Amino acid sequence: MKFLDKPFTPKEKVSHIIIDARIPKNIEYELKNRNIEIIKTCRCEELYEAVRYHADMQVCYLGKGDIVVAPNLYEQYEKILSGYGFNIIKGNKYIKNKYPYNISYNVVLFGEYAIHNFQYTDENIIEYINNNNIKKINVKQGYCKCCVCIVDENSIITSDAGIYKAVLKYNEIDCLLIETGSIDLFDMNYGFIGGVSGILSCDELAFLGDIKKHPDYNKINEFVNKRGKSIISLGMNKLIDLGSIIPVMTRKE
Repeated sequence: MKFLDKPFTPKEKVSHIIIDARIPKNIEYELKNRNIEIIKTCRCEELYEAVRYHADMQVCYLGKGDIVVAPNLYEQYEKILSGYGFNIIKGNKYIKNKYPYNISYNVVLFGEYAIHNFQYTDENIIEYINNNNIKKINVKQGYCKCCVCIVDENSIITSDAGIYKAVLKYNEIDCLLIETGSIDLFDMNYGFIGGVSGILSCDELAFLGDIKKHPDYNKINEFVNKRGKSIISLGMNKLIDLGSIIPVMTRKE
């Protein structure tokens, strides 16, 4: 096993992921059947109930075992992650209940790009971005990782028009805009495409539930297939937003 070199875009088959502790049993079974170990998140009292366990609200994986954790959850995650060999970095910004003080770790990192409302990004993540010459795409939307499905190092899917318009300025980024909704998020009206997805290998993009039930499935499938990936539906139920599948370790087979 080894840590992903870069966040969200594994080159080999994923062996470990971080995901919402409330993951449905059928999806958990599908992942374990693929020999993927599930590292479950802890409860964040400061967040509202629907996203209280969402990994993409609590932590930000930077690659090579480095992971930034919100300071109000640092001790809990130190217990959860230390046995795996992570370098656990204590964030500077505490998660608070209301926007924009709950978005500091909800950053999209893919290839040479980072998307966020950088006014509120944790300083440790900013330092990583600056040190690695990653291009910042600043947007008004703060829940960026929630809203963005990463397909590869140059391709994303989003239902957020503001993010879509911002990335169009970068000719090397391909972006598919889909309609909002058709995704469950506990007691909220709907969830988001980033929160239901994650890459499981160099040629597999997984969704939490049946992606065929999404009204834009054909567009999504065509977009993903053109980039050399196949789609995996983890379960037959409606898509459920669990705050992203965050791949952190891979295996060589």
